[in-house]
Amino acid sequence: MAIQMGYGLYQEQRMKMVMTPELRQAIQILQFSASDLWQYIIEQMTENPVLELPDLEAERLNLDKWLNYLQEMPVSRRRGGYRQEQKESVFEPYAAGSGTLAEELEAQLFEFDLTPAKRKICHYLIYNLDERGYLDVDAVHVCKRFHISEKRFEECLEVIQAMEPAGVGARSLSECLEIQLKRMDHPNPLAIEIARHHLEDVADGKWRKMEQALGAGMEELQAAVDEIKKCNPRPGRGYDTGAPTQYVYPDVYVEKVNDEYVVVMNESDTPQLTVNHYYQQLIRSRGQMGEEVEQYLKNWLQSALWLIKGIEQRRDTVFRVAEAIVTRQKEFFEKGVDYLKPLTLKTIAEEVGLHESTVSRATQHKYMQTPKGLFPFRYFFPSGLATKSGENLSQETVKKKIKQFISGEDKKDPLSDQKIADLLCGEGIRISRRTVAKYRDEMGIVSSARRKRFL
Repeated sequence: MAIQMGYGLYQEQRMKMVMTPELRQAIQILQFSASDLWQYIIEQMTENPVLELPDLEAERLNLDKWLNYLQEMPVSRRRGGYRQEQKESVFEPYAAGSGTLAEELEAQLFEFDLTPAKRKICHYLIYNLDERGYLDVDAVHVCKRFHISEKRFEECLEVIQAMEPAGVGARSLSECLEIQLKRMDHPNPLAIEIARHHLEDVADGKWRKMEQALGAGMEELQAAVDEIKKCNPRPGRGYDTGAPTQYVYPDVYVEKVNDEYVVVMNESDTPQLTVNHYYQQLIRSRGQMGEEVEQYLKNWLQSALWLIKGIEQRRDTVFRVAEAIVTRQKEFFEKGVDYLKPLTLKTIAEEVGLHESTVSRATQHKYMQTPKGLFPFRYFFPSGLATKSGENLSQETVKKKIKQFISGEDKKDPLSDQKIADLLCGEGIRISRRTVAKYRDEMGIVSSARRKRFL
């Protein structure tokens, strides 16, 4: 049978969801963090002439408030003096930011008696250190650039390595640790030898191999490794890297009022946008402007209303989700992390009457300031493990128990992952060895072989 091909017109009814620009913008706004939302609003205000923030300056400069303030001010302060018994400052103490590592080393460079040529090379080496404080340039490159011998390069590098913090200017982890060990009050030759040639054996827990290679006892090796652990593998850490500081702003506050926890939106970081009064009047007087101008303003006004509506929807959604979280996790706020319950996005979605994907977006990059501290929304959605009694425990609770077992173990005979799993099963928590290993790795705790000590 031959296949026939041809053209034709057919009517067909079909239902499909269309992502409108308004919906797309609302979804984008919902998943913004507080700082990202501010940045987005600034961009929109730059493009849209009808958008503006309300003018709060008149309220802030209210004359009556200032007069009341002046009347309540102590006489000694109005006369320009201060009493010794001043109240505690209302300003939070902020630590002054440290300078960059290069600036710190450059200041120390003036303490050395160097020739101009040698000083220039040292200056170049300082500004080629990475954020760890390690030299990030090859010796051959430096020798070719300044037409110097490798011996002269080593002399300049020794100047850098003699500076503070100890270990700066190293070309590897081994060299970094060796520099710090040599500058201790009582250098340990065995520790220096281990740092030079046996760091991988220490990391892998190959104590017998080191014992045979170095001809030292286990106790001597343990003491030497303890000396190495006192060193800083990243001497450049703690200095300003020049990267902009990232701030976290809470989206909601949780406060205890009359034995109940109340959710309050952070309005200071959620701007209240309005439409410029002049453009509102201009839109109302339609007959006084041309059709092209009227359409131009209508487009911008529609865009502004979409944005304002999207921000309001975001505020309402975040508030409802936060209230549901606080209600579900009330015991956490009362008693601490041991009482954090397993929770899923689906449970909150059903409770507030939203789709699970909407709750997922509403909990991304959002933070909650609580009496227990600042937490991301996602912190309150831990997965859980079943117990023999039928209850569920959160990951954080199980991790805390694992940490307690490890902190109380015999360091000469540390607990294996299987042993920890057996102990947890003895407490009614059903958990496998692999899950214990996974939680231990997430907490940054090494295996039992690497935790073992001989002293």
